[in-house]
Amino acid sequence: MRALVWIGENTWEACVDQARALLPRQAAITLLHVAAGDIEEVVAGARLARLGRPPAPPREPLDAVSAEEARALLAAAQARLGRPANLIARRGRVEREVVAACTDSDLLLLARDGGDRVGPRSLGPRTRYVVDHAPCAVLLIWPRAPSAGSPVPRPRH
Repeated sequence: MRALVWIGENTWEACVDQARALLPRQAAITLLHVAAGDIEEVVAGARLARLGRPPAPPREPLDAVSAEEARALLAAAQARLGRPANLIARRGRVEREVVAACTDSDLLLLARDGGDRVGPRSLGPRTRYVVDHAPCAVLLIWPRAPSAGSPVPRPRH
């Protein structure tokens, strides 16, 4: 079995804990982090509209900081997993990079990212895209238990 675990900044611990608990020891596990590629463009565009103030920092340091943060997050995830894993850091449109990365996987493990709400809004737009387009089985987990006051939606008739 080849499993891909999508590591996000706010949900990675839950994803890694579930992978450790549910995936067989012989599973080939890949931990994936994707940094949004549009942050640098936003900052670069802001440099043009600063109205006489000093220019914003150049793009290169942002790339370096982003890459270092991805490496640190993946290293922490692998340490928490407690077994060998392939580490992949990508940059670009997050949802498309995740779908592309799981083409050779049997299972994609990812977390809900819409907070502790139940129902369709428990998935953010990027996660919804990945769930809808993944070319493999998907294991969707709760990063935290839903709040006690969150009603389970009833089917409409």
